[in-house]
Amino acid sequence: MSFSSDSVLPFPLSAAANVVERAPSSPEAEVVELFEELRDRLLRYLLVVGLSAHDGEEVIQETFLLLFQHLQRGKPRQNLRGWVFRVARNLALKQRASNLRRLSRLVEFDEALLGRASDGNPNPEEQLQNGLRQRRLLAVVRALPEQDRSCLCLRAEGLRYREIAGILGISLGSVAASVARSLARLGRADGG
Repeated sequence: MSFSSDSVLPFPLSAAANVVERAPSSPEAEVVELFEELRDRLLRYLLVVGLSAHDGEEVIQETFLLLFQHLQRGKPRQNLRGWVFRVARNLALKQRASNLRRLSRLVEFDEALLGRASDGNPNPEEQLQNGLRQRRLLAVVRALPEQDRSCLCLRAEGLRYREIAGILGISLGSVAASVARSLARLGRADGG
């Protein structure tokens, strides 16, 4: 079949351009997009797990390198957000164990951040009360069993119970019980 210069293509060129634009993104673009979306959340989570900011950044870089390799090999793409948190958690646990062997203690959370006021102009009494409340709640979070703390932090990052169960390798019921137990402890510590 030949086309003359006045023959009409079966679809307009603009439609062809749209098809190209909707083509699946490259693994690089996917990784960059997920990195921009999840980096801060992952770092907060890794700090709560017990890593220093430096170690957290290292774990995040390694996690996204592994994600890139995962996508390059054509592995499954469903629930990449959960995959990223699960891999970061596993790497964090390895890093923390390494730190414990080397330093024989966990890196402490920076208490100086607690002293910063969150609102405009609280008076000194309010500052003291807020600081005491934050320390009390942080102590409760730190005292939670590791599984409860992980469930609570992942839920605070917006992950669904099913995603948390997959990341931590526990049942859905365990996640629900863990989050409820953690919230109850925080409520009691906050006078509620």
